[in-house]
Amino acid sequence: MKKSPVKDNDKIAPEDTALFRAAVGAVNPIAEQNRITPQLSPRKPLLHRAVPPPAIPDTLSDGCPAKSFTDSSAGNAPDEYLSNGLSRMALRKLRRGVWPVQDSLDLHGNNSDAARKLLQEFLHEAMQRELRCVLVIHGKGLNSQGGEAVLRKLARHWLTQHPLVLGYCDAPPKEGGSGAVLVLLKTGS
Repeated sequence: MKKSPVKDNDKIAPEDTALFRAAVGAVNPIAEQNRITPQLSPRKPLLHRAVPPPAIPDTLSDGCPAKSFTDSSAGNAPDEYLSNGLSRMALRKLRRGVWPVQDSLDLHGNNSDAARKLLQEFLHEAMQRELRCVLVIHGKGLNSQGGEAVLRKLARHWLTQHPLVLGYCDAPPKEGGSGAVLVLLKTGS
């Protein structure tokens, strides 16, 4: 058994040694044949894809038709959305937390192009993982120039255009309130 070299300033005081021995008690060394020598774990090779992943088509527009945003008090962004053919009960269940949030995306600090791309990638990944409910944090626009909630308006507009989105509503206060939306997604099942 190798002993590590002890420097003069690293010596243990005799009273500390006695205290350690009293706390540990009698020690029996492990038999030499039962010892396992530590070895480094093998490195996992990096996976290289021969083909790059397919690009996600940019199908969302920034243009906000006036008929989509009727609530002027909310900064021209609807507080909730429900796709055609769905019962209002689905929105009520979403608001009450029947579906737990399975993942979230924070768009703070992104410009509109970057935010749109991130949102599309996030929703594409959510579809592949078969997620049912996600949280999209867009912020309230309090630090924006002029106090206008640009990402809030755009993110909610993009969600209404996306084919996977069944509906959304404001998140509960503990998850961002009006600065975030709970999004109900279509699943394969």
